[in-house]
Amino acid sequence: MISVEDALATCLELAHPVGTETVDMIDAGGRVLAQPVIARRDQPPFSASAMDGYAVRDVEAIPGRRLRVVGEAPAGHYWPGTIGPGEALRIFTGAPLPAGADRVVIQEDVERDGDRITLGRALGSGMNVRPSGADFVAGDLLGAPRRLSPADVALAAAMNAPRLTVSRRPEVALIATGDELVSPGETPAPDQIIASNTYGLKARIEAEGAIARLLPIARDQRESLEQVFDLAKGADLIVTVGGASVGDHDLVGEVAASLGMERAFYNVAMRPGKPLMAGRMGDAILLGLPGNPVSAMVCGELFLIPMLHAMMGLGGGPRPRKWARLGTDLPENGPREHYMRAELSSGEDLPVITPYGSQDSSLLTILSGASALLVRPVGAPRARAGERVEFVPLTSLFS
Repeated sequence: MISVEDALATCLELAHPVGTETVDMIDAGGRVLAQPVIARRDQPPFSASAMDGYAVRDVEAIPGRRLRVVGEAPAGHYWPGTIGPGEALRIFTGAPLPAGADRVVIQEDVERDGDRITLGRALGSGMNVRPSGADFVAGDLLGAPRRLSPADVALAAAMNAPRLTVSRRPEVALIATGDELVSPGETPAPDQIIASNTYGLKARIEAEGAIARLLPIARDQRESLEQVFDLAKGADLIVTVGGASVGDHDLVGEVAASLGMERAFYNVAMRPGKPLMAGRMGDAILLGLPGNPVSAMVCGELFLIPMLHAMMGLGGGPRPRKWARLGTDLPENGPREHYMRAELSSGEDLPVITPYGSQDSSLLTILSGASALLVRPVGAPRARAGERVEFVPLTSLFS
């Protein structure tokens, strides 16, 4: 067995960026920006009114001052004149500030009578003007790589970039294995169960921005496995679930090797998820996950997601960890790093984390309710309630 750290490092060595493509702005949300966006103009491109009101010369913004209204400027319409002494322009939010004016008095501070206004007794101190280039100027960059948030997309659009260069979405082929499995909606025999792992992994992969192909269930027969592997051709990453252990019917590693897989490692010192393997299979990476539902999902989070990040050009690294206070006593840990499903609650200085009483790797209900994975290092001594411990957040990932 190898350590979780070494296994992840090996997985990331296998995972290389899959290239780039150019997409329309309308399709860029959630994609990984591969090349910086360069602003083509200043924003705002002119000094603009920040409020509805009256554009005036600041020297005449005096309580009680009477001014003559000489025109009007809605947003999208430039008033071509110049504001002179004793004059004001009715202006609306976003409209270009006219020449001669350097302040906007908000309409609530003005009384109007025909083409005359009287400034109120208490004028605010703000100029209510958005200067040209206050947001960004031509040549400014939206840096890469980064996953494009809605705000990033809005910024790139404002920079007048109609198309963006993004990382290609990695294509992942998902293969569930086992005679005991049937697809959701089918009627299982008394000795069968419903396949769930690949459906959960597909949702997680797609949430990360990759493409997931759910292939037919591979039976515990060489011919069936070979046929499904053949369907996986063209994928950047092939993920098998189950069949990677050492039982008489666990054939994934053997069949994959016969098809040219170069295995990088097998078996990781972790709970849940010991029977994990990875390697290269032709032009694709192969990641063999355990068959137990929780094992598959936890290993997917700890290994598959970092690999996808590396393939999309985001760089590779372990899932972020945080600190919490232990909510209960725990016995010493054994020779495998333990990722315990747990609940988080508020605490005085740090969150309080309490692992579930049962950590059986078949219990999806517990994983569904968990907000974190409490990390117990190899050989960790007995821990007391209140001690600081590390955890991997799950709430933002699985809920």
